[in-house]
Amino acid sequence: MLTDMAALGWLTPRRRSATARSVLAGEASAEAARKSTQDLPAPEAAGKPDFPVHGDDRAAAFFDLDNTVMQGAALFHFGRGLYKRKFFETRDLARFAWQQAWFRLAGTEDPEHMQDARDSALSIVKGHRVSELKSIGEEIYDEYMAERIWPGTRALAQAHLDAGQKVWLVTAAPVEIAQVIARRLGLTGALGTVAESIGGVYTGKLVGEPLHGPAKAEAVRALAAAEGLDLTRCAAYSDSHNDIPMLSLVGHPYAINPDSKLRRHARELDWRLRDYRTGRKAAKVGIPAAAGVGAVAGGTAAAIALHRRRR
Repeated sequence: MLTDMAALGWLTPRRRSATARSVLAGEASAEAARKSTQDLPAPEAAGKPDFPVHGDDRAAAFFDLDNTVMQGAALFHFGRGLYKRKFFETRDLARFAWQQAWFRLAGTEDPEHMQDARDSALSIVKGHRVSELKSIGEEIYDEYMAERIWPGTRALAQAHLDAGQKVWLVTAAPVEIAQVIARRLGLTGALGTVAESIGGVYTGKLVGEPLHGPAKAEAVRALAAAEGLDLTRCAAYSDSHNDIPMLSLVGHPYAINPDSKLRRHARELDWRLRDYRTGRKAAKVGIPAAAGVGAVAGGTAAAIALHRRRR
């Protein structure tokens, strides 16, 4: 069911266009998520959750992915895997390295870097088959992502599943990769950015826009309507202030590994908070201590060098 665009008539043309793209992206993501839902094998034990979850058949949980469920950015790890498989050249990997260094040092999402990452990913997958990317996504999850799942957030997701609720990832990462991660974690499914494909081949275009900010809220809204959920009884989890629209939709918002803006907002509204990052410095800048100072320093130096060459 598509939103009536006439209801957007009071907005300026630019705002109306941006809102329409968010709605389109959200509804396309919700449709893709429902099509991919399947019965999943029972996952491994995830430990005891920090917050109690009670059974409610009209409730569900929505989890942001990057730095909420998983350390770092899924799109970066996906890029590493594609580089290993000769999908693109070293200069493109350097671009991904810069984006990841910014994400980890700033502990927040920058729209310019996200746009660059989106454009890079679309140009890389153009002409490839959807089935090929799904298969490679399985391998990339094992190589780069599995060991970066936050146990605390994983336990929260499992608590919702144990209570009989559906649990969805909500991410700007490609929906095919998001679905792989959701399936590996034993979750219900995933809402992600939908790339256009014709005959099972990527065209290099998006349906709407990346599932980011307001588009995430539209995806959750569309999925809740299709699933018959009561959003006031649902929960949402995120680390980023960009997801405040999604968090504000539900009756039970949670700030997980929050950036400074989300932490401040959550405290003002008395939302629950949890930080699974290790150490005071890690909590401040979003760098997992286990990653190692050397690795971060090396990646940052390379990123800064690249940035200077571009100026």
